[in-house]
Amino acid sequence: TPPFVVGLGLILLFGRAGLVNQFLEWAFDIPPTRWFYGLLGVWLAQMFAFTPIAFMIMRGVVAGISPSMEEAAQTLRASRLKTFTTVTLPLMKPGLANAFLVGFIESIADFGNPVVVGGQYAVLSTDIFFAIVGAQYDQGRAASLALILTGFALAVFFIQQRVLGKTSYTTVTGKGDAGLALPLPDRVRKLCLGIAGPWLAFTVVVYLFAFIGGFVQTWGRDYTPTLKHFITAFDLQWGDMGLSHVIWAGTAWNSLFTTVKLAAIAAPLCAGIGLLISWLLARTQFVGQKAFEFGALLAFAIPGTVLGVSYILAFNVPPFELTGTGLIIVLCFVFRNLPVGVRAGTASFKQLDKSLDEASTMLRAGTATTLRRVVLPLLKPALVAALVYSFVRSMTTVSAVVFLVTAENELATTYIIGRVGNGDYGVALAYCTVLIVLMSMATALIQFLVGERKLGRRKQA
Repeated sequence: TPPFVVGLGLILLFGRAGLVNQFLEWAFDIPPTRWFYGLLGVWLAQMFAFTPIAFMIMRGVVAGISPSMEEAAQTLRASRLKTFTTVTLPLMKPGLANAFLVGFIESIADFGNPVVVGGQYAVLSTDIFFAIVGAQYDQGRAASLALILTGFALAVFFIQQRVLGKTSYTTVTGKGDAGLALPLPDRVRKLCLGIAGPWLAFTVVVYLFAFIGGFVQTWGRDYTPTLKHFITAFDLQWGDMGLSHVIWAGTAWNSLFTTVKLAAIAAPLCAGIGLLISWLLARTQFVGQKAFEFGALLAFAIPGTVLGVSYILAFNVPPFELTGTGLIIVLCFVFRNLPVGVRAGTASFKQLDKSLDEASTMLRAGTATTLRRVVLPLLKPALVAALVYSFVRSMTTVSAVVFLVTAENELATTYIIGRVGNGDYGVALAYCTVLIVLMSMATALIQFLVGERKLGRRKQA
C-alpha cells in the first residue's frame, strides 16, 4: 500500500475526528485533541508500515535453517528452549541484521507517514522536503541535512558488519537433509502468538478503517454510504460504438495505467540486478568490496526527496536529457529499491554452501548455468522478496518521484497526495483501496509464478 495509508487509517481511528476521540467525548465528555499527532503517530505508523519488509527478509532465512543442526543439539540432550537460543537464533543473525538495517534506513528516510501524522513534529526527511519546496528554497540546508541522514545510515551499516563479523551461517549444503523442524519452545510460541495475534488484529482494524473511509460521505461528520468517490476516480463509460468502445472517464485511470507500466518494467530489473550484486558480494572477493557493498546500499540511505532533486539536476541537460520522461522514473525506481534485493539476496547467500557451486562447476556447468539451475532455485524466497518489494514500492513511492512526475507521467501516489492536499480524503481513500486490492493480487501472482523453494524436508506427522 502507499506509505501513508497506515497513517490515514490511524487518523480515522485516533485523529481529532477519529472514533477513539468521538467515543471519549461521548462517554467521558473529554473534548477531542490532537494528542495522536507527533512522535507517537509517526512511530506507530512506521512500525506497522515497515514490519512487512523485515518479515519478507526473515521468512526466507528462517525457512533455510537446517533441522539437522537442531536435531543434533537435541541428541546432545539440549532442551527445545536451549536449542532455540543457542542454535536456531544465532543462525538467524544475518536475516535479523539485514532486516534491522533495511527497517532503520526505511524509517529515517520515510516521508509519507511524517507528513500525514507528524503534525508539528519534524523529522529530517520532511525538513529536507520543505527546505527545497518551501518558501525558503535553501538547497544548502537540504544538502547538510542529507549528509546527517547519510551519516546515521553509515553508522548502522558499520555496526551491522561488526555484529556479523566473519562467522559462518551456512546451513543449506549439498547433503541430503530430511530432518524435522524443531517445534517452538512453549514460552517462545506463547510470546510469538501474544505479539502476532494483537498485531494482526490491529492491522486489520487500521486497514478496515482506511477501506471504509472511501465508502462514506465525509468521515467524522456524515457516514452515509456512497460510491461517488470511486465513480470520480474510476468511472467507466461506453461510447456510441457499444461495449467495444470504452471511455476511461475517471480522473485516476491515467495515473494508474502509468504507474503499473513503469513499476512492471522496474521490478524485474531491480530484482535481477540486486541478486547479481548479492552473488558478487557473497561468492567473490575483490578489491573495494566493502565500498561496492556500501555503494549498493547508499541509494536507500538518501532521502527520496533529495534523490528526486539529484535526478533532475543530473538528467536535465544533454547528453542525458531525461527530465519529464518515463525513463527517469524507471531509473529512480530501480536504484531506489535495489538495496532490498541486495540485502535479501545476501542474507540467503550466506546460508548456501559454496560446495554447491563447485559441484556444478565440476560437472562442467558454466557460471550462467550454475546460477540458473542451482543457485536461483535456492534463492526463491529472496527473489520473491525482491520482486514483491520493488513492484509494490514502485507502485506506492512518494518522496523519490514527487519532483519527477509530469502531467504526461502522473503517478498514483502523486494523484493521492494532490487529493489529500485539497482535503478530498474520500477519493484518496478510494484510490488507496483500489491499490490495496491491486497490490494483493500482484503479490499473489509473483509468489505463484516464482514458486516456493523445495529443500526436501519431511513434514511433521
